[in-house]
Amino acid sequence: MGAGKWERRRGQVLGFCMAFALLPATAAAQRVNPNERAAPQLNNVEDKDDIRKADGKIWVLDFKFYDPRQITVDIPGRGRKICWYLKYQIINNTNEPRTFVPDFVIVTPDRPGHVYHDQVLPKVQDAIRQVEDPTGYLDMKNSVTIASKPIPPSKPNAAPYTINGVAIWDDIDPEANRFSLFVSGLSNGWSLAEIPPDNKQIVRRKTLQLNFKRLGDRYHSGEIRFVPPVEWVYRSTSVTVPSDLAPAKTPPPADKEK
Repeated sequence: MGAGKWERRRGQVLGFCMAFALLPATAAAQRVNPNERAAPQLNNVEDKDDIRKADGKIWVLDFKFYDPRQITVDIPGRGRKICWYLKYQIINNTNEPRTFVPDFVIVTPDRPGHVYHDQVLPKVQDAIRQVEDPTGYLDMKNSVTIASKPIPPSKPNAAPYTINGVAIWDDIDPEANRFSLFVSGLSNGWSLAEIPPDNKQIVRRKTLQLNFKRLGDRYHSGEIRFVPPVEWVYRSTSVTVPSDLAPAKTPPPADKEK
C-alpha cells in the first residue's frame, strides 16, 4: 500500500474511532432532563389578540414541567403526610418583565367535587430540595417567592433566563386515579361571561390545563404520568376585573321632563 493510501486509510480509521467515542457523550446529552415537558402556547377563541404577535395585547409565559411526584413528610401540626409536588420552569419570552402570580389547582374527574390548591409548606419544600436540588443550584421557588419580583425577558439568540419553581399539595384523595391540573397566572388573557339566571358577570382567565393519570392504586401507588395533549382554556376565577378594563355600563335612560 502506498504512503498516500495508508495516510488516507489511517485518517478514516481515526475519524471513525473519534466519532464512536463521542457517541456515549452525545447520547448522554440527549438524555438530559428526559422527563421535562414543554407546554406549547396555543390560541383560544376568547383571546382578544393573537398570542404569537410580538406586539400583541395578550402575552403568555413559557412553561416547562415534570410529571408530579410524591414524598412523605412529617408536617408540623399535621402529622405524617403523603404530599405531591410538581417541578416546573418559567421562561419569559415576551418583550417586557412579567410577574408570575401562580395558582395551581388540581381537580379529580373520577372523584367529583374534590379541588386542591397548592400550598406553601416549608418543611415539605426543604424535603423536596434535598431530593431534587441538594446543591441549591436550581433555587426552586414556591408560589409566593416566585411572585416576589418580575421575571426579566430572555434575550434573543442567548440562553433563556429560567426561573425554577415547585408546587406542593397534601391530602390528595388516594382513591383518585385521574387528575387535571390548572395553572393560572401564565397569561394576562381574560374574558367576561354572564351566568344565568341573574346574568352575574364572572371573570375567566386564560389557563393552562395538564391532565395526568396514576399508574397504580392507593395500595400500590405508582408513578403519575402526563396524558397529552396540553390544553389552554378560559376558566372562571374569583379575580375582579380592574375598573379601567371593565366594559362601560350603559346608563339608564333619563326621565323625560313632564
